[in-house]
Amino acid sequence: MAGFLSYVPLVNRLVGGEVPTAIDVAPIKVQNIETDADKRPRTLKHLLRANHVNHSILYHDLQYDNHMAHILCSSYELGAQAPQLYDIYEEESKTLEPWKDSPSEVSEADWRDNLGDRRYQRAYVDFFEDMMVMKYKYDWKQVVEEFMFGGKQPLINGLISSLGHPLIHLGYAYEFDNRELAIEALSLASSTQNYLHKYIDDSSYKHKSAFSSRSVSELLTKVANDSRFDGLFDEAKFENVDALFEKAEPLVLEYWNAWELANPVEQFRESQEAAIELLVASVPPGTHSYNFFLVHVLTTSHAVRVLLPFVPVKFHINLVRQWWLFTLAAYIAVLRPEVDPDYVPQDLKGKSWNYVEDKALNGRFAKDAHYVKAIRSIREAARTWGDVHDRFLAAAVRFADDFEGWW
Repeated sequence: MAGFLSYVPLVNRLVGGEVPTAIDVAPIKVQNIETDADKRPRTLKHLLRANHVNHSILYHDLQYDNHMAHILCSSYELGAQAPQLYDIYEEESKTLEPWKDSPSEVSEADWRDNLGDRRYQRAYVDFFEDMMVMKYKYDWKQVVEEFMFGGKQPLINGLISSLGHPLIHLGYAYEFDNRELAIEALSLASSTQNYLHKYIDDSSYKHKSAFSSRSVSELLTKVANDSRFDGLFDEAKFENVDALFEKAEPLVLEYWNAWELANPVEQFRESQEAAIELLVASVPPGTHSYNFFLVHVLTTSHAVRVLLPFVPVKFHINLVRQWWLFTLAAYIAVLRPEVDPDYVPQDLKGKSWNYVEDKALNGRFAKDAHYVKAIRSIREAARTWGDVHDRFLAAAVRFADDFEGWW
């Protein structure tokens, strides 16, 4: 994974009283489905609301995340029409579960008392909806401002829990200007919060590493070749993440702090390229099986891209560093598969983005939420940074054509 950028000195870390650094990325187009009278946006609005009312956001013993909104919104953005959206809703609903009552309600006085307790997902939804209605007159952005961005340990610093789904959900809330998704994102961030937030909240975890690079790709290559990670785990699984921080926290933090954000915009671009490579260029030809956890590295990167123009500037650097911590943990947990850009054929054989989008909407895996989200994330990266040499398109074509399932 050769780096795209050369070394420059470290600047712009959020230390002490330094002025926060903005990562200036152009805002994504917001889909105003709440007020659009056309059938397609109205259909999406109704289906998101139906999912919000009928299905819990955590299910299967509170271990699985509800991906209904993710596939509906991604498919919509790729051009899905109303009948397709209904079909997706019906298919995805088959495995979801109705809401269950929480052990008790939460209030403005004690809402932090049950952070990290998944049983309180319903109580948090009720609480944040009450705040939206009674305190902020249905303005969901003010609710997010207070509870996501406010306080000494704001929820935004813990969005990489539960495979990054709170982060992904919040991105969709802003992209589709949707209060149901915003309330669900707040509930997810609250009910799934775990220890990972401390690495952002507590500045003592930020320190100078023995080595440094401004390239995520370079650092991941170094991780892949670092024998200190050898033998930590017997098999690739995301459950290794907790054990990783128990066994090798100093080593993980050494790499985490080694990423120098000297030119944050350029380095964020390179990090998005690295996220795509991790998913698409880690699969040898002929194997057709893509890693379920590494796709979340890509979709959380897309969420960061969506959120940067909307969240307060003081959170920009730490939001990207949060993603980097998640990426390191996921990559090491699945045993650091080799990443080889040569796995991605550059001969497109005349295939365009229209071809890729059609595969996402009408192909065999059009009902696979992560397949659709991955394609949409790659396409958005191409739109954000440009794709003069069709590298993003080549990655999307390879993934769309080669994918046969997850491992």
